[in-house]
Amino acid sequence: MNDEGEDGGADSTAAPEAMDGLAVEGCTRCGALVDSRSQIVNGDGPADVDVLFVGEAPGANEDEDGVPFVGRSGDVLDDELADAGLARENVRITNCVRCRPPDNRDPTSEELANCRPHLEREIELVDPEVVVTLGKVPGEHLLGRDVAVTNETGSVERVDLGGSPRDVLLCLHPAATLYDASQRDAFRDTIETAATMAGASGGQSRLGDY
Repeated sequence: MNDEGEDGGADSTAAPEAMDGLAVEGCTRCGALVDSRSQIVNGDGPADVDVLFVGEAPGANEDEDGVPFVGRSGDVLDDELADAGLARENVRITNCVRCRPPDNRDPTSEELANCRPHLEREIELVDPEVVVTLGKVPGEHLLGRDVAVTNETGSVERVDLGGSPRDVLLCLHPAATLYDASQRDAFRDTIETAATMAGASGGQSRLGDY
């Protein structure tokens, strides 16, 4: 299910099945997602960046365009990135699951596990300074615990991802700001934290402050 050998240890040096570089091609591990998707939605952005954003799964707009975080949520994210000095073309954005779940439901635990080697490999190759989780599902998936994202947005936790310890910054999903305008300040502050951690503000990383 997750490219682990019989001893349970994943081989982080080998590209997962169906993966060519950073792109997943032709994966058929999750039958429901294969039936639901129009295409596989791979990460978008340079292969060598300081900030990697991780969402949950593609929605209808992403499934149509083949790019993560487009539409209204993407516009919110793009605006806050620009205000924080992080142009979208200078960050990378991906998802825990690369295929649209039916009816935009949350991905199942099995689907998340099936796609985890792809995400781990992407993190390993991109080697970001900070991984920013956009929403509850990616936060819980990467940290391996329950996350109260509204209360924890802006907090940083160090976990092993892509073969190395990495700083994971919890963040609200940009759609939360569309449903509840009062969340916009917390979202903006967290994006600014990501910029500061990656050195976009003032040109020097301040990871040691977190």
